[in-house]
Amino acid sequence: MKVINHIKEIRQKRGITQVKLAEDLQITRQTVNAIEKNKYNPSLELALKLIKYFDVPIEELFYLEDSKGE
Repeated sequence: MKVINHIKEIRQKRGITQVKLAEDLQITRQTVNAIEKNKYNPSLELALKLIKYFDVPIEELFYLEDSKGE
């Protein structure tokens, strides 16, 4: 299974730049970019910070995709 996220979509809908998100969460823009491209899974701590930052349920931000792509 693979963890997929909707961070980019939610961030863009709210008019937040990668730079702003990175500054607010005290991470690098490159980290935000890697997470959005599913090249890097955030730590549990960072995932919880993202959920709190966007004020959304975990299921709206992250989901598991099985190996069959369903």
